Amino acid sequence: MMQSGKTDFLIIGAGIIGLTLARQLKEKAPGKKILMLEKEPDVALHGSGRNSGVLHAGFYYTSNSLKARFTRDGNIALKKYCRDNNLAVNECGKVVVAGDATELRALHELEKRGLANGVDVRLITEGELAGIEPNAKTFQKALYSPTTATIDPLEICAHLKDQLLKTGTEISFAEGYKKIAGENAVETTKGRLIRFGHLINAAGLYADKIAGDFGFSKDYVIIPFKGIYLKYSGVKPPLKVNVYPVPNPKNPFLGVHYTVTVDGHVKLGPTAIPALWRENYKGFDNFSPAEAMETAAYETMLFLTNSFGFRSLAWEEIRKYYKPFFVGLGLKLAREIDAAGFNEWSRPGIRAQLLNTKTMELVQDFVGGGQVQHTYPQCRQPRLYRQFPVHEMDY
Repeated sequence: MMQSGKTDFLIIGAGIIGLTLARQLKEKAPGKKILMLEKEPDVALHGSGRNSGVLHAGFYYTSNSLKARFTRDGNIALKKYCRDNNLAVNECGKVVVAGDATELRALHELEKRGLANGVDVRLITEGELAGIEPNAKTFQKALYSPTTATIDPLEICAHLKDQLLKTGTEISFAEGYKKIAGENAVETTKGRLIRFGHLINAAGLYADKIAGDFGFSKDYVIIPFKGIYLKYSGVKPPLKVNVYPVPNPKNPFLGVHYTVTVDGHVKLGPTAIPALWRENYKGFDNFSPAEAMETAAYETMLFLTNSFGFRSLAWEEIRKYYKPFFVGLGLKLAREIDAAGFNEWSRPGIRAQLLNTKTMELVQDFVGGGQVQHTYPQCRQPRLYRQFPVHEMDY
């Protein structure tokens, strides 16, 4: 006989999104029961624990986008959370440097966006850049973002987990969502039937699949891109400030850059290599034939249509496995770099990039939805919170 349970809020996924939403719900509705399902044995074992840890300021996006508002407000809120709970934060700032006159014009546009978003950002001269980060080089001007910072994602997620458990939130590890199981109910991978009042889909790489079961995400699919950094192993870090190039407007990736970690180490990257399946971290770990076939089909279509310049993007990303080429991209941003010091690959992460299957374009903002007709009539219009993350985090 199938075991059953009931909860006011069911959250699928215990990454940073699921954990922070659970925290907010606990504060706003302390008497309500919250159950989190996490298919892994602990929190943040995927995207939430495998990213760069950079808290961006919010100047990359147009002022009417959700990403602009969430990034700006999230930067402030997460830094405050770290300070209030004695968690590590490195308020090192960031500079975006230009390579030529064309990129200089792009810097002006980024400054314009940042100011429209209410972000502390400004153009600086080469002389001012030398005072902030002497080892960075640019063409005439650079963009300075003093509020950009770095944190330890794993530390924050572990702290959120501990706080939630202390306040009565139930987190069921090694138990994931399996399928819809009737009116306002799901079946888990352990065979349990869970009835819920509200469902929150925070499943990261699989958010589109779960949303699809409930009648959403008809025209969207997540395409995985693998991100890896090269870590600097020398004695003295070559930089003290995050140094970024002007991003390519055709895709949502921020380009190869230098990240100063929360403990002052420097890494170069990341890659944005098209992955072969969703959890394609190393070798054939977590291999899924069905996912590999689906991903291959979409990537083949992107290659054949060359949507958003996918052919050249894929080729350049694959070339980054060759260390001299990869490090060479970083040499364009700095005056003096010990190339041999970047000799250790970081733990890979997967970027859950949303693709619009009608236009075959990468989605560059969060996608929300209004009321829809459910594919499953037995679903009594539960409060299904649906936002598909198009992360600004650098994987």
